[in-house]
Amino acid sequence: MAKSIYLTSAEGNSGKSTVALGILDTLAHQIERVGVFRPVARSHDRSERDYVLDLMLAHDGVDLEYDECIGVGYDEVHADPEAALATIVERFKSVERQCDAVVIVGSDYTDVSGPTELSFNARIAANLGAPVVLVLGGRLSGGSGGRGLAESGARSPDDMRRVAEVAVAELEHAHAQLLGIIVNRADVERLDAITAAVQSVAPDALAASIPEDRYLIAPTVTSVMEACDARFVRGDEQLMGREVLGVVVAGMSMENVLPRLTEGAVVLIPGDRSEVLLAVLMAHASETFPSIAAIILYGGFETPASVQTLVEGLDPALPILRTDYGTYDTVLRITETRARLAADSQRKYDTALALFERHVDAPALLQRLDVTRSETITPLMFEYGLLERARGDRKRIVLPEGGDDRILRAASTLLQRRVCDLTILGDEGEVRARAAELGLDLAEAQIVSPFDEQLRQRFAEEYARLRAHKGATVEIARDVVTDVSYFGTMMVHLGLADGMVSGAAHTTAHTIRPSFEIIKTDPGVGVVSSVFLMALADRVLVYGDCAVIPDPTAAQLADIAISSAATAQQFAIEPRIAMLSYSTGESGSGDDVEKVREATRLVRERRPDLLVEGPIQYDAAADPGVAQTKMPDSPVAGRATVFVFPDLNTGNNTYKAVQRSAGAVAIGPVLQGLRKPVNDLSRGALVSDIVNTVAITAIQAQRTPPPPTTPISTIGGTA
Repeated sequence: MAKSIYLTSAEGNSGKSTVALGILDTLAHQIERVGVFRPVARSHDRSERDYVLDLMLAHDGVDLEYDECIGVGYDEVHADPEAALATIVERFKSVERQCDAVVIVGSDYTDVSGPTELSFNARIAANLGAPVVLVLGGRLSGGSGGRGLAESGARSPDDMRRVAEVAVAELEHAHAQLLGIIVNRADVERLDAITAAVQSVAPDALAASIPEDRYLIAPTVTSVMEACDARFVRGDEQLMGREVLGVVVAGMSMENVLPRLTEGAVVLIPGDRSEVLLAVLMAHASETFPSIAAIILYGGFETPASVQTLVEGLDPALPILRTDYGTYDTVLRITETRARLAADSQRKYDTALALFERHVDAPALLQRLDVTRSETITPLMFEYGLLERARGDRKRIVLPEGGDDRILRAASTLLQRRVCDLTILGDEGEVRARAAELGLDLAEAQIVSPFDEQLRQRFAEEYARLRAHKGATVEIARDVVTDVSYFGTMMVHLGLADGMVSGAAHTTAHTIRPSFEIIKTDPGVGVVSSVFLMALADRVLVYGDCAVIPDPTAAQLADIAISSAATAQQFAIEPRIAMLSYSTGESGSGDDVEKVREATRLVRERRPDLLVEGPIQYDAAADPGVAQTKMPDSPVAGRATVFVFPDLNTGNNTYKAVQRSAGAVAIGPVLQGLRKPVNDLSRGALVSDIVNTVAITAIQAQRTPPPPTTPISTIGGTA
């Protein structure tokens, strides 16, 4: 039977979508199939898509179509409430049958307002048998709620208690079951008092308070452009998603405008004030002034051709827009722009999830909902587990490629979600300026230049010492260590960082060669190898080696198997090792088979505690039915979790075939065998790939070093 939870509020603009996203994310990391449902949408004929529903459907854990997740429109509720309620129940049951849990998001007070709408939401919840999480707005009159840039006063604990009393009484009257009360956009200075106040109204319900966050209520440049019917003139369209934190009306002389510029503001400039336009563009480019979000030229005036030519030559990335409205209408429309928590705003998305994680007791919520964790491990559940484990013992990871926007976006997500601490290599002014343009929060990141003279000299001396047997001198080393891969690796080697992730803009060889020279291998491990964590629909497997060693010897294969088993254990995967070949058991012969057979013997000799089988074919290793025929008595056959391929050609092609044909999520390559973790990214890596790889690296850095043993193989470059 599906578990459902109903979110409703007592008024409009409470920020209910923030709570809905947090609950959806929490459920998706615990169970396999999560659904979403909007009982009452703005438009039943779908002429205006519901942005809250779009936000929820964009979540990786949801696999439903838009149309099936809507009950009725407001018109149907007005025409016949009872018939509308019957339709809602019928359509909800269709979604419920497909899911293990459903997040139901009540109406938004965009049609009617007051207790009537809350009463109808309460009736829906009671008829769907879904307990209610009541979301209350922590700002006066529901707050500006994204009514744009205007600040609204905070409600006191007594205010919140009175609002809760009225709303809870309405729910009780409709026989709806109250599960929890969450105050959103609460006064950050009085969170505990506000929580206690609403808890006093419903002592048996979960109570929590989420503080106001200025970025969540800030509209984007795109929203502001639409609000004042502006046209895009020039700039980087990628920056149109940046949040607008204020408005500066630049209807004055240049020297009076410049002191009034603020971080993230949209600057309104009369179209005929060319000198102000040029001054603001120069200020934005300067490190001594705040980074603004956009310029809007207003009044319908045309910019002189000579000035346009000058601006084109400057080629500013800052968005420049033009509107025909005058000062009053432009300011009014911008300040009334409503902010939305949308799927295409990564910063808002990350901020909303981070706030929910920090301020709502998710385990207690799930316990009240009686949701037990699924035994199936989906890719999303595995990825969430990575973030949770990394967050449990935060490490510092160095990211050498500070000039890549993907790295900066991933860094913002990692910091918002508190996954780890970060050091980013690059010029601090340039990195922070680009982050500001992209609307990213890197305030907690450490930015280090690879030309920092103090570190450069220290690293050069250490590198010269390590590579003296290769003729390295301090003078030579001073040039070597300014390469970002060497600089980042030296930070890891000297304990200034716990691990490194690179490769988004560099080759694999460029990324990992310094680690062979500087960090070297673990005691007892003679070879650096790699694995991919293959997240299938219902489980996670380990594939090695798919990226480093082209044609391993038997001794190297044994090293790969032992390292892969250790990696599996790090990520809570019970290692059952299959040493793959084109032959199973004693059925075949030949040099390739004998190599795998010898490698299996070495693994058993070195680590008798590990379950290992080989040589074995992939089908016998993975399929219980085939295993019953070919190896009925094997503890590994049909149940293998660690697959060791005989060579790189086989491994690389197999992981890609499974990734593309079976829809698996391939996480890696994860390097193993090094004393400290360094991991490589694909140059086509997505932001989510970078986030996962950094989390993996942080988890690797948490490990306890294995006891020393005797290495049985080496590869060139590790010494």
